[in-house]
Amino acid sequence: MRTRLIVLVALVAVLVGGSVAATYAYDNSKKNLIAAGVKVNGVPIGGMTRAQAEKKLSDTLLAPLDRPVKVTYHDRTFTLSQKAAAVGINISGTVDAALKRSQQGDMFSRSWRNLRNKSLDTELAAQVTYNDKSIGKLVKRVRKAIDRQAKDATLDLSKGEVAPTTSQTGIRVKYNSLAKEVEKTLLTPGKTDPVKVKTTVVQPKVSSAQLAKQYPAVIVVNRSAFKLTLYKNLKPAKTYGIAVGRVGLETPAGLYHVQNKAVNPAWHVPNSAWAGDLAGKVIPSGDPGNPIKARWMGIFDGAGIHGTSEDGSIGSAASHGCIRMHIPDVEELYDQVDVGAPVYIA
Repeated sequence: MRTRLIVLVALVAVLVGGSVAATYAYDNSKKNLIAAGVKVNGVPIGGMTRAQAEKKLSDTLLAPLDRPVKVTYHDRTFTLSQKAAAVGINISGTVDAALKRSQQGDMFSRSWRNLRNKSLDTELAAQVTYNDKSIGKLVKRVRKAIDRQAKDATLDLSKGEVAPTTSQTGIRVKYNSLAKEVEKTLLTPGKTDPVKVKTTVVQPKVSSAQLAKQYPAVIVVNRSAFKLTLYKNLKPAKTYGIAVGRVGLETPAGLYHVQNKAVNPAWHVPNSAWAGDLAGKVIPSGDPGNPIKARWMGIFDGAGIHGTSEDGSIGSAASHGCIRMHIPDVEELYDQVDVGAPVYIA
């Protein structure tokens, strides 16, 4: 009885030992194969050897990334070359990770899984590298070529020319989104469509319309031609005949502004030799001796624009420094010009 028991135990030991040995041998035969169901970036490499997996990943993932990335804006093209991008994938390291994942568990669980051809259902991410600075350099190149600063409308009246510079909108590249799109295209295998540059319109701080509103009225006086031109919103509106200061009492040249306005004003006679006995006196409105008729727009040191009853003086140098106008003309002009309006006298 005892002998039979010993034989039975020995037989079981032989069988168990044989099973373990067989399992070990079977498991060892699979150690250089990637388990079924393992994928890298969606590419199945289950059942492959290292060499097979490396070739497939190189062909499927790396080769499609080895191409330039183009960026377009209208008819302009900018290129990020393969050399500058320096895209690479650690194929060997990725396969190492796949083989390591394939060996999870003990030899019995692995052998049981392999015998049933059960999928490991594992997704691994390839270790992709690239020169991220190259993307920044590309974006800077695009911005330098496309970005345009907005230009404000401006007006320089110092020479008596009502010639405003036109405002211009600017363009700004949406550089953050451009960098992201370039990176996405660069790292997407087989993606060859060019990246389109997106831009934002930059408005000027002062548009032409805004500048025109700042100048509802500008007066330009041409003494030699005996003409006064009214500009409304920086466009010529009407030209009037005028009289200007006589020799020795010339109407002052330069850029001034309307300082004050009055309807049928009194005349405050200047303390000047030409005024004679009237110097320093105030001649009331309506007095025949008051040369200022209907309207007054003061501009500088007692000189101003006013109406006159001496219509025959219009078109000549006849005043004591003021600018004379026909009464209907000065009444019309008065209603269109506010205090502060520029007056340039050439």
